[in-house]
Amino acid sequence: MNVAIFGLGYIGLPTAALVASSGTNVVGIDNNTNIINNISKGDIINFEANLKESVLKVLDNGNLKVTDQPTSAEIYVVTVPTPIDNKNCPDLSYVKEVTKTIAPMLIKGNMIILESTLPVGGTEKMIEWLLEERVDLNIPFNSSEHSIETDINIAYCPERVLPGNILKELINNDRIIGGLTEECSQKAYEFYKGFVNGDCLKTNIKTAELCKLVENSYRDVNIAFANELSLICEEENIDVWELIELANKHPRVEILKPGPGVGGHCIAIDPWFIVDNNQEISQIIKTARIVNDSIPASVIKKVQVEITKQKKPINKIVIATLGLTYKANVDDTRESPALEISKQIDNMDILKQLVVEPNIKELPKELNSTKTSISSLVAAINQSDILVLLVDHKEFYDIDRTKLSDKIIVDTKGILRN
Repeated sequence: MNVAIFGLGYIGLPTAALVASSGTNVVGIDNNTNIINNISKGDIINFEANLKESVLKVLDNGNLKVTDQPTSAEIYVVTVPTPIDNKNCPDLSYVKEVTKTIAPMLIKGNMIILESTLPVGGTEKMIEWLLEERVDLNIPFNSSEHSIETDINIAYCPERVLPGNILKELINNDRIIGGLTEECSQKAYEFYKGFVNGDCLKTNIKTAELCKLVENSYRDVNIAFANELSLICEEENIDVWELIELANKHPRVEILKPGPGVGGHCIAIDPWFIVDNNQEISQIIKTARIVNDSIPASVIKKVQVEITKQKKPINKIVIATLGLTYKANVDDTRESPALEISKQIDNMDILKQLVVEPNIKELPKELNSTKTSISSLVAAINQSDILVLLVDHKEFYDIDRTKLSDKIIVDTKGILRN
C-alpha cells in the first residue's frame, strides 16, 4: 500500500511519521520547498515529543519520502489548512488546490481521506471539484440520495489531538470516520487501525464533519463563560480565581480557567464554520466567539490603566510580556491572543517591550518594531515597570515572587497572584 499525505504541518508530518512507522510506504507532499528541505535535512523545529526521532527513523529506513511534487498513490490523505477569511467565513482554497492536483492521478479503487477541518458539506464540495476535473468518474455526492457505488472511496476523518502531545494522541485517541458509503468507511477503518490504538467509530460524512466542529465549539463556549466571569469579577472587585475554585466545589460544576482569549487553529476558528452555515440559529456559539475575541482588548485596557498610574512618562516605561504562544509549553503562535496583545503593546508609545517566550528562538514577523525584543526572564523582570503574564508556561511558575514586589502585574492566568 502506498500513501500520499498532502500537507506537512502540525498534523501532516506526525501522521506521515506514524503511518510510515507501521511499515507503509509514505510520500509526504508540501508545496513549501523550505519545509521539504528542512525535513530532508532532519531539521525539524517542533516541540512535539519524539517527533524528530520518529521522522528521522522512517526517513532513514526509506518508508517516508518527502517532496514538493505531486505523487500518485493508492490512498491520498489531505491535511492542509482551512483558515477563515476576514469575514469569518471558511476558506477552502487549499483543499480545492489539493483536490485539483490529485484528480488527474486517480484510478478506480483509490481512496481520498480528508483530515482538514471542514464546514458541514465541505466534503461534498471536494467531490464537486473532483468531478469537474474527472467527468469519467462515478462518485455520488451523498450516499443516502445516490447509488452506493463509487469509483473512488472517500472518507472524512478529522484529527482531534492536543498540540504538544500529538504523536501520542494520534495513536491513542478515538477516531471518527465518516465514509461516503459503508465500504468507504470500512476501508478507512482498516487504514487507521494500522496505527491507531483508540476506537475507530464509523458514521456518515456530515456527522463526522459536524462532530469535529462541535468538539471545539464546546470548548470555546465553556472558555467564553470563564472569560466573561473574569470581566464580571473585575467590575465587582472579586478574585475570579477564588470564585471559580469555590464554585467548582459543587459536584456538578466544572468552570474552566479564564485567560487572555482563545487561540490555536482549532478552537478559535472551527466555531465560525458552524456559524457560517447556520447564521440564524447558532447564537450561543457565535456569542462565545465574540466574547473570546474581545478579551485581548480588555487586557490592553488593564495595561493602559496601569500605565497611567506610573510616576514616569509613558516613553520611559518598560513592559515585560510573558508568553507569545496560544497555549502553554508549545511553539505555536497561530491565532494567539498573547501575540495580538503583544502587537498592541508594541504600538504603544512606551520605551520598549521585553518579550519572554521560552519556546521560540526569534520574534514572529508581526513584531518587527525596534522597541520590542526577545529577553531572558531575569532581564525582563529586572528592567520592566509592568509585567504582563499571558501564557502559563512552566518556566513562569518558578518566578521568585520577592523580585516582583515593586512591579505592576497584569496576570491573565492567575499564577502570580499569590
